[in-house]
Amino acid sequence: QVQLVESGGGLVQAGGSLRLSCAASARTFSDYAMGWFRQAPGKEREFIAAASRSGVGTYNADSVKGRFTISRDSAKNTVYLQMNSLKPEDTAVYYCAARKRGSSWSSPEYWGQGTQVTVSS
Repeated sequence: QVQLVESGGGLVQAGGSLRLSCAASARTFSDYAMGWFRQAPGKEREFIAAASRSGVGTYNADSVKGRFTISRDSAKNTVYLQMNSLKPEDTAVYYCAARKRGSSWSSPEYWGQGTQVTVSS
């Protein structure tokens, strides 16, 4: 069982930055690829970023490419999402997720509880 706890959300003005953190309880953090999703009111959950188990490989959705950066720190069992140049349309609840080797991001095994990000215009 892996517990994921997000932090770092809040209210920010358009053009500002936030860094989200997700601390994992896994004894073997490196066994899991880590990802970030978001869900805006009335919209489906969107997969926006992922980091491979080693952290070398990363993915960013087109909607956040060039503005958001995912990274992971194995010493701290933590994955980060640095969000720059925030826009009002980035307002959503942001979720951290972990998936095992062989599974897909359509159904990661573990989810965090979510953290609210609100971007004012």
